[in-house]
Amino acid sequence: MKLIVAIVQDQDAPSLIEDLTGHQYRVTKLTSTGGFLKAGNTTLLIGIEEEEIKPVVDLIERNCKTREITTSLMTVTMPGDTYIPYPLEVKVGGATLFILDVERHIRL
Repeated sequence: MKLIVAIVQDQDAPSLIEDLTGHQYRVTKLTSTGGFLKAGNTTLLIGIEEEEIKPVVDLIERNCKTREITTSLMTVTMPGDTYIPYPLEVKVGGATLFILDVERHIRL
């Protein structure tokens, strides 16, 4: 048995969860925050058998697209404490996956 921990963008999560459950995979959704932009993420816990790894990874890849956004970082100018927004293009989206061995699985 394997546990996939998938960290995806909030906007990709609904379609991914629908696709996973439509294929009869059980998924637990956790709200999380992190990354460079401190943006909202969704962490999904997906318990599967080893032979199901590739189909699940394919579903995640199909639903979680990388996109570019423009954001502004606040920088300090000299002298004083004046803040000026600094535009920055950043790639977001996609997914980060951790595939872990499950020593024991109990379903009550």
